[in-house]
Amino acid sequence: MGTFQSMFLRHVKYILYLLAIYTLGVGFTPYKTVFLSLILGTVISLFMLWNLTWKIEKFGQAVAARKKVRTLGTLSRLALAALAAVIVLTYPQHFAIVPTVVGLMTSYIVIIIDFLFQKWKKDKLHA
Repeated sequence: MGTFQSMFLRHVKYILYLLAIYTLGVGFTPYKTVFLSLILGTVISLFMLWNLTWKIEKFGQAVAARKKVRTLGTLSRLALAALAAVIVLTYPQHFAIVPTVVGLMTSYIVIIIDFLFQKWKKDKLHA
């Protein structure tokens, strides 16, 4: 398995851990709206991460084969974020906008933290 795939699987694992924590938050705290919103945003964020990973794989293959390069799917990610907003605005009794937006940013936050951790680990090995 390539480095890119292992990195993607590591990110998915971290996001699934977060989703498990959010699910416990729904079940055991009075903040159901906050945790449901985090779950909604994070699930959509996970789908956007998978979609971006798939598009990057196709992008790399097209570049290697010297074919015409297609877009990385910014419009589809914006559409998914708009879908999350529509769901939140349609069901305000179950969801809140701020935790949903935080959930939408989860995959990017996980990528940044994982990058910093991997860099720290690599620097520690070479020191």
